[in-house]
Amino acid sequence: MQKTVFVFLLLFMCSGISAQVSKSFFNDGNEKFDQGKYKDAVALYTKAIRSDKNFADAYYNRGLAKNNMKDYQGALSDFSTTIELAPKNAAAYNNRGLLRKKNSDFNGAMEDYNKAIELDTLFAFAYLNRGSLKITLEQRESGCFDLRKALELGHQKALESVVKFCD
Repeated sequence: MQKTVFVFLLLFMCSGISAQVSKSFFNDGNEKFDQGKYKDAVALYTKAIRSDKNFADAYYNRGLAKNNMKDYQGALSDFSTTIELAPKNAAAYNNRGLLRKKNSDFNGAMEDYNKAIELDTLFAFAYLNRGSLKITLEQRESGCFDLRKALELGHQKALESVVKFCD
């Protein structure tokens, strides 16, 4: 009985230490990201993930860094893993949608934008992206609705698209 309690306490303490270590790598990665040192950030996020395989935010931020390094396949993979671990992360769906659109996977992109908006109905950037995709797919009326919604929600970049495509 005492051995069981001791092993449980040891495992509990180790998991707490592991979480602290992964959080430290994550925070260091954020600093490198903010400095524009994306390769260093990726390395630190990877260390955080090795320490905690279920660290969704580390996968997400690593995806952002990889995207900035133009490693689009790596970013797509990290956003997909983020979604597996944190299925309510609207930003991960939106960013994966951007990469899918870049790869001409318009159906996949539309699904991701739809899910991002379903999860966060005030997500202006997702409306902008979905509206832009709809314009590309020649769904002008619906696309303009989304672009206007993005503008209504405060995304000023939508104004240029509304003027160009909807007036």
